[in-house]
Amino acid sequence: MTAIQVRKTAEEPGAASLAVTVPVEQVQEAEARATSAYQRRARLPGFRKGKAPAALVRKQFAEDIRQQALEDLIRESWKAALAQEALQPVADPHVHNLKWDVGAGGPVTFEFHVEVKPEIGLERIGKFHLKRTVPKVTEEQVLAQLTALREQKAPWVPVAGEKPALKDLVQVTIATREADDVKDPQPYQLVLGEGRAIPEVEERIMGMLPGETVDATVRFPPDFPEEAKRGQARAIRLSLQEVKRQHLPELDDAFAREVGDFESLDALRKAVREDLEKEAEREADARLRRDLIEQIVQANRVAAPRPLVERAVYVYAQAYGVPEDRLAEFAQEFRPVAEAQVRRDLVLDWMVEHHGLRATAAELDARLQEIAARGGKPAAELRASLEKAKRLRDLERGLTEEKVFTFLLSQSTVESA
Repeated sequence: MTAIQVRKTAEEPGAASLAVTVPVEQVQEAEARATSAYQRRARLPGFRKGKAPAALVRKQFAEDIRQQALEDLIRESWKAALAQEALQPVADPHVHNLKWDVGAGGPVTFEFHVEVKPEIGLERIGKFHLKRTVPKVTEEQVLAQLTALREQKAPWVPVAGEKPALKDLVQVTIATREADDVKDPQPYQLVLGEGRAIPEVEERIMGMLPGETVDATVRFPPDFPEEAKRGQARAIRLSLQEVKRQHLPELDDAFAREVGDFESLDALRKAVREDLEKEAEREADARLRRDLIEQIVQANRVAAPRPLVERAVYVYAQAYGVPEDRLAEFAQEFRPVAEAQVRRDLVLDWMVEHHGLRATAAELDARLQEIAARGGKPAAELRASLEKAKRLRDLERGLTEEKVFTFLLSQSTVESA
């Protein structure tokens, strides 16, 4: 049988294109397999399950059979491409220019476009001079954290006869006005100053008393997320039903006991300071790692290939739920972040491959035991929950990165400050 033909048509750092031709014989085999699969489970009038003639099944489920056969052929073609070409794909390939003339009985042709890990070489990975700076935790930071805890515990109390201020919780109704018609009144509950409403609406609300209704014309700001509305004026009717304000609890021993297992306010202050100091340590380590990667990148002139950067931007946009009309703006703003991420990943992956620094199964098990012990649950249960949430690989990746940075930092001089 003639094999699937794969031919590399284009290549650049971070991407490759492959032309694929699936011969007629394999196309027919894939169609026959798909037909048999549908025949086994098809229920057609006048026939028992699995007993309908193949010709009738092909006619009844033509599109579904064609789709299944095509998926099988693409899967087989990708296996053939990986076996033939020295590729290191970073994601599944994209299929372009698919051609399959069913009636003509010819081959299936298409192109694979795939992002791949480029070849890089790191000639210098050590002998850098780095500084690890841990800023001191100030009393103002401790007080700010205590205030945040008070706000979390503070009840919302109705306010009568006063105009709302920033941080007040308001219940409003906003309707659109067209001439003398008032349409589509919608209730909203929002905290002033959190950006839930456009600035001009919040300004109007802060000029009203509970129970008041006003007609106003407001304008969407120039940085409004929906581009079509930027700068547009809107006539509205605004009604303020209720204002609530938080009453912060006293910062005393009773509050400390309410927050958690603290005997006194001093014990709570100590715990808050320790948490802030640990966070400062983590941030110092993160800055140290960023500085180290940047020095390695500069010393070895590591580039961020365009296809991988574009993929990283796309992944970030999906994660942040960026709407279609803001993708171009987001891509432009986020590109430097994506480029830095790509360069970092290339350096770390090179270190893992060339220095054997991948986390072992034993190291992963040990970390699972450690985390499970802190949480008071069996390690097997933790592993199962992480696998179900598809987060076990993230934990493994984190362990691998720890090994890489431990090795890299041992090759350089780190000054503490």
